[in-house]
Amino acid sequence: MKRLTTTLALSALCLAAPAVAASAADALQQRLYDGFEGQDFAPEGGLYYKKNDEQAAGTFTFQSEEKFAGKQGLKLSVRENCASEIENCSERAEIWERPELRVPYDKGVWVGFAMKFADPIPQNDHRYLIAQWKREIGPDAEGDFSPFLALRMRNGKLFATVETNYHKPESASSGSHAVATCPDGQTPVWLRPETNQIRALVATDSAFQPGDGEEFTACSSAIRVTRHGNPLPLPSSGWIDFAVYTRPGADGSGHIELFANGKPIVTVKGAIGHNDFGLLENQYFKFGPYRAAGEGVWTLYYDEYRRSPDCMDVLKDAALCAAAR
Repeated sequence: MKRLTTTLALSALCLAAPAVAASAADALQQRLYDGFEGQDFAPEGGLYYKKNDEQAAGTFTFQSEEKFAGKQGLKLSVRENCASEIENCSERAEIWERPELRVPYDKGVWVGFAMKFADPIPQNDHRYLIAQWKREIGPDAEGDFSPFLALRMRNGKLFATVETNYHKPESASSGSHAVATCPDGQTPVWLRPETNQIRALVATDSAFQPGDGEEFTACSSAIRVTRHGNPLPLPSSGWIDFAVYTRPGADGSGHIELFANGKPIVTVKGAIGHNDFGLLENQYFKFGPYRAAGEGVWTLYYDEYRRSPDCMDVLKDAALCAAAR
């Protein structure tokens, strides 16, 4: 077994390799951890690099130059790989949870990870994702289902979005090409009726401007956001340690807690996720650079991945965990 070194004192985690779960309910109870201290993914972390055409644009390296804790971290990069004639091509270097360790879609689970943007940080108006939470899609499902929670970057600004099925908004698109100003109890959303979805803007960094969210021009009460007075950290701020609780619920019972560097960012409740025909019973998490076809190399560093049903294993703060219930 690989030797784990961490300054986070993850004594609450069981560091034996996770057994193959008999069911998603069993998988939910497993504590997963990978500090990326070896030359492969740790058995006790349950992670792997998925190989497909889009992932062919990516590389992963266990390295010691950039780390959040211990002696090593994980370097993930994407390069130009899309032929000009391929429409909607993407480039990815994403790390996935093993399918047998995915947890039920209607249950809550905590995930934590540290990440750092490598220089140069892209500043262009382009689609960049650093982490996403999704529902499993079966072979009979029709449509393109976006992540129910995603951490994104655009114009060099960090922001988070939540997706659900289409709900008629309280206010229609203003046509102003800027983030809508919504009354209490409502959230700026991007209306996507052609895909039976709406996307809500739930958190931003301090540099984010209304024009950086030009699609979020309507307001909806289907997704409700409580802000805790802390913006997301700036991409240029160095290592960012995220702790996230997700319990989707397209029927309005959904609940998300988002923390960064030990500070509460937002609580999101309401309609979270999708319930379309053909979608399966589990949720899953993946992280790493994912962009629409682009130029040059884009690199991110990751460290200290952990997953648990218990907040303390991930957030490590009793008072914050109590407030997040």
